Amino acid sequence: MATPDVRPVGDLPDAIGKTAARVLQLEGVDSLAKVSLHTERQLLALHGVGPKVIRLLREALVAKGLNFRQE
Repeated sequence: MATPDVRPVGDLPDAIGKTAARVLQLEGVDSLAKVSLHTERQLLALHGVGPKVIRLLREALVAKGLNFRQE
C-alpha cells in the first residue's frame, strides 16, 4: 500500500516538506501550538527533522508569538 502524500497540516509551514510533515504528524504535532510543547532537541531527534526544519519552525513560531519549549 502506498504512503499517502502528506503535506503540512494546520498552521505548519509548507516549506518543511513531506518527510518532516509526515513524521511530525505521526508524533501528533500538527500545529505550531503543539510544536511549542517540544524542545528543539526533541524534534531534531526525529528522523526527517533537521536544522532547516527547525529554522523554518522557529520562524513560524516567532511570527505567532510562540517559541520552542526550553530545556
